[in-house]
Amino acid sequence: MSARVLGGRYQVQDKIGAGGMATVYRGLDEVLGRTVAIKTMLPQYANDPSFAARFKQEAQAAAALQSPYIVSVYDWGKDADTYYIVMEYLRGTDLKSGIRKHGALDCKKVAQIGSQIAQALSVAHKHDIIHRDIKPQNIMVQPDGNIKVMDFGIARAKNSHLTQDNSVLGTAHYVSPEQTQGKELGPTTDIYSLGIVMYEAATGQVPFQGDDAISVALKQVNEQPKPPSQLNPSVDPSLESIILKCMQKNPADRFQTADELYRTLRDYLAGRMQAVNSATAMLPAQPTNKLERGAAALGGTASMPRVERTNRYRGQSATEQAAEQEAERARKRKRNIAVGVVIGVIALAIAVFAIANLVGSAAAQRTVPSVIGMTQDEAEQAIKDAGFDVGQVSQGYSSDQPEGSVYEQSPDAYTQAEEGSKISFRVSQGPQPAEQVEVPDLSNLTEQQAQEELASRNLRGRAGAEQESDDVEAGRVCDQDTEPGTMVDVNTTITYYLSSGAAQEVVPNVEGDTADSAESRLTAAGFTVTRAYANSSSVAYGLVISTNPSIGSTVASGSNITITISQGPAEVDLPNVVGKDYLTARSQLQALGFSVSLASGSSADGVVTAMSPSGSSAPAGASIVLTTQVQQPSEPSTPDTSGGSGSETGTGTSTGTGSGSGSGSSTGTSTGNGEN
Repeated sequence: MSARVLGGRYQVQDKIGAGGMATVYRGLDEVLGRTVAIKTMLPQYANDPSFAARFKQEAQAAAALQSPYIVSVYDWGKDADTYYIVMEYLRGTDLKSGIRKHGALDCKKVAQIGSQIAQALSVAHKHDIIHRDIKPQNIMVQPDGNIKVMDFGIARAKNSHLTQDNSVLGTAHYVSPEQTQGKELGPTTDIYSLGIVMYEAATGQVPFQGDDAISVALKQVNEQPKPPSQLNPSVDPSLESIILKCMQKNPADRFQTADELYRTLRDYLAGRMQAVNSATAMLPAQPTNKLERGAAALGGTASMPRVERTNRYRGQSATEQAAEQEAERARKRKRNIAVGVVIGVIALAIAVFAIANLVGSAAAQRTVPSVIGMTQDEAEQAIKDAGFDVGQVSQGYSSDQPEGSVYEQSPDAYTQAEEGSKISFRVSQGPQPAEQVEVPDLSNLTEQQAQEELASRNLRGRAGAEQESDDVEAGRVCDQDTEPGTMVDVNTTITYYLSSGAAQEVVPNVEGDTADSAESRLTAAGFTVTRAYANSSSVAYGLVISTNPSIGSTVASGSNITITISQGPAEVDLPNVVGKDYLTARSQLQALGFSVSLASGSSADGVVTAMSPSGSSAPAGASIVLTTQVQQPSEPSTPDTSGGSGSETGTGTSTGTGSGSGSGSSTGTSTGNGEN
């Protein structure tokens, strides 16, 4: 195809792209002298009469679309067995390549791209044109950051999105449910596909993936997408709501016009939308949803009013428009031919004059061949065949040409160069691999520290669910999904998990248990046990008095629990109170904590003659029994009596009464002999 002239004016130059139904070349409009893109249909489609008729109608309609965000279509035609479209030549890269290289885009950039695509769709929809194949590969990002939507004029085979052709497989990721089901299409079909484009731009991946086009298409019908914020936590809730509303399964629940979507994105970029819960966008449209309420509260056009569902636009049909446009184009073509003839004559005269002046003095000039897309061997042979020498051959990365193919040459193809001069070229090593960085160890970092560490290495961070950890304190990283030291692509998301602390357990009630039983129960609950001992007058010997921490407390699993075991009451020194009066003895013993009682038959007025128990000590609080005896007073002595002189001896009995220091009486009998 290279070096061929189509339609008598479009010189085909080097190949710059290929798709499932067409090949794109860079070309030169020889009449106007401008660089153009020429898309030629593949033979299997060009030979189909119905395809050709549809191609003609759509190409004419696409040529009428005027928007700064739509690739301009200059001309179309048929040359021999080839149909072609002549379009504006764009410099830049397609959005798909940009996402692959840079990953997810900033939310504001996503909204800016989405709003420009929406404006392009609005123009097309007003001309009754449904694009049907909105995808990142058809969005060209220019050096100034603005976009152009391509392929409005491409005719597609019926149900092509369900074929197994690899070139169409990518399309299945962006088709609407109604396309998959063969239903009637309308403006909301393109809005659904635009929602997926924004979803991929915001997250770096498409919402539905599968092994083949059919499985992906079925997911478009039956499955709901994950909210973008689950894949990229930095996605704004408001933008998430807009994206998910575009992707509603029911066309009536989506934005009903591209203008409505554009106004909403414009308000988002201007900061006139409130943040909302993105989950509401997953629900069928209600008379007033959260997004509508949040935006309406701020006024302006940020609200999302329901619009009556329409599947077709009214007005002049595409065929009628195409006929009018064809007549106008015919008039312009005649004028252009006349102008072209004049320009051609002038150019020829100038060329003849220049050649006449240079002949004989300048070296022979030859046209530089195009070697773009050739292998190294093919390129070297083509250069030699054209009368040139092979210059420097180097390698580099290219996303435009596959590995092993030439992607750049110097001098440029189709320019004039001295015969025998050198032509250098570069051979593609394939797309440039993503830059890789080493995953850091996030252990024991706080969430903020983990995010900062990842950002310093151009990685993204995401906090997963908290995990229990016996080794890491609560609030710090205890685990991560990618091992430290692993090499990953820049912008990869690393999920880390914050510790919620050690597992918590409740201390069971073991008070009153035997020491062995208590220790067994605590060990089974995950604790370690330490024994302590203490005297107790209320808890029997060998039983648990208390625990530390106390029963019912919530403590970390594996904590140590101290159980205090009773050794019975403590021993207290027992004083000897024998010989003391009862009242004094009782007071002394009670002061030491003993319980004192009086033995049966003993008197509180007596003197202690015995105590039980006896000994040098007794358990604290023990009961002491005291035995007492009342003491009798001692007898007074009898006075001596005598009379006269002499002696008296005899026996007799006498009775007398005497008094002493107390009160009482005494009786006695005396018998004897006496002398006078």
